[in-house]
Amino acid sequence: RHIVAPVPDIKGREEILKVHAKNIKCSKDCDLSIIAKRTPGFVGADLANLINEAALLSARRGKESVEMPELEEAIDRVLAGPERRSRKISDKEKKIIAYHEAGHALVAKLMPNSEPVHKISIIPRGVALGYTIQLPTEDKYLVTKSEMISKIAVLLGGRSAEKLVFKDITTGAENDLREATALVQNMISLY
Repeated sequence: RHIVAPVPDIKGREEILKVHAKNIKCSKDCDLSIIAKRTPGFVGADLANLINEAALLSARRGKESVEMPELEEAIDRVLAGPERRSRKISDKEKKIIAYHEAGHALVAKLMPNSEPVHKISIIPRGVALGYTIQLPTEDKYLVTKSEMISKIAVLLGGRSAEKLVFKDITTGAENDLREATALVQNMISLY
């Protein structure tokens, strides 16, 4: 017997968040429906981790309850890992990272069928030196060819910005190139 356990939709994510937030003291401004909208692709474990991270952040900040800023930051921690403020980055490298991330964002804004940019950061998280987060406006179950082409363009936008601005490229696009290559290979061999 096969049991299908699909990734929860927006309503499912909100219900899962409510279950995990039941034992956590949340302020009146906490709107789990907004958090559900911001977490497409999250499964139950990700959502549980998000609530835990928000509770830990609130406790560290001496707050008596979880508030929206902690929930928002917890999403970033689950998506990209914890901030690594101890990593010292030179001003020159910060500038390169900033242009790289701006390249992703600019291409995302200009490409048709691209998901909207939600957040850009040059604060290192996990293994990333910076990141640009795009979030869909609704749950999606299919991806069109034009959306995949836009995604590839966005992935290559960071390296393109480096080349245009600095007339040189760095190793910063390694993961972008890996993702773009995997997507192209899947387009050819699977889709």
